[in-house]
Amino acid sequence: MQAASSYVRLIRPLNCVMMSLAVLVGGVLAKQNFSDLSWVNILLGGLTGFTLTAASMAVNDYYDRDIDAINEPNRPIPSGAVTTNAALLLTAVLSGLGFVFAFLTSFVCLVAAVIAWVIMLTYTTVGKRSGLPGNFLVSACVATPFIYGSLAVTNAVQLNVFLFASMAFLSNTGREITKGIVDVQGDSANKVKTVAARFGEKRAAAVSVGFYVFAVCLSPIPLVLNLTSFWYVPFVLVTDVGLISCSALLIKNPSRENARRIKKLVLFLFLVGLLAYIFGMFR
Repeated sequence: MQAASSYVRLIRPLNCVMMSLAVLVGGVLAKQNFSDLSWVNILLGGLTGFTLTAASMAVNDYYDRDIDAINEPNRPIPSGAVTTNAALLLTAVLSGLGFVFAFLTSFVCLVAAVIAWVIMLTYTTVGKRSGLPGNFLVSACVATPFIYGSLAVTNAVQLNVFLFASMAFLSNTGREITKGIVDVQGDSANKVKTVAARFGEKRAAAVSVGFYVFAVCLSPIPLVLNLTSFWYVPFVLVTDVGLISCSALLIKNPSRENARRIKKLVLFLFLVGLLAYIFGMFR
């Protein structure tokens, strides 16, 4: 029983469930007529998201085992509860299952799943210390499940899903750069090439704000193109005003403490932005 719980902790099931829900949201946004929605494909998409995310968690801990031995010695691999070979085998099995679920959905989904897997593995192996390219890889992982959900039910990326995924990509990239301000001391000591570590907190704040503002600039497009209803407006206004306010506060005070508060607030605003698209389906 203890061995089983160690494997469960290794894959971080909550993260896996959240990824599955993101696929579901992407599918619902893409095809808003529930009676015509392919729930089988939604289920397969959710299983793909769950298994590939679980694989990414396992391989991430494999590559971080030396760091975790110092910072998180109670995690499954450094504690000895899960061996390195077992973690790699679990990664392979979960990846294989994810690809099978994707193939059962469609060939397009299989291609998308392989691309997502490559992005994940690239970040885990070489992207973490690369700074801005690593930030882009993380944001791609955040945006991909929504796009995958659209592919699962329509075999295409619908415009409203693409716009939301783009806003998620931009705002999350800004958040990742903001997180770099929070971690600048440790990143500098460990030669992690974040924007803050390379160019300082003020320049990192300016770059981060650029991504937040870009995300805000995209927000009127769904309404202009009549892709959403009026119910989109109040939620997206909260998101936009919040991001602009966070940008002003970060420029004014790019300190570690302020950046920590802002990165938490941006995550909340991301969820409000998601609600904007969901409520915008109702006409």
